[in-house]
Amino acid sequence: MRAIDEELAARFVCAKCRTPGGKVKRIAASGTGFSRLFDFQLNRFIAVSCTHCGFTELYNPRVLGDRENLTDVLDVLFGGR
Repeated sequence: MRAIDEELAARFVCAKCRTPGGKVKRIAASGTGFSRLFDFQLNRFIAVSCTHCGFTELYNPRVLGDRENLTDVLDVLFGGR
């Protein structure tokens, strides 16, 4: 799980200012209906923020974790290095 965080931070290139590298933080959010009413944090995301301008992108770890080869997924997201 943390390998995903480290890879995202290392491969991140800001879409706004093109600065490489980012800071990773995991966040959780409630959904709608009962999860919102009872404040269940069912939705989890990985946020990667640009260290230069603060622009932030969100990634769904379930989608990234379902891939057999994380490197291939990150190459598609960030164009390979």
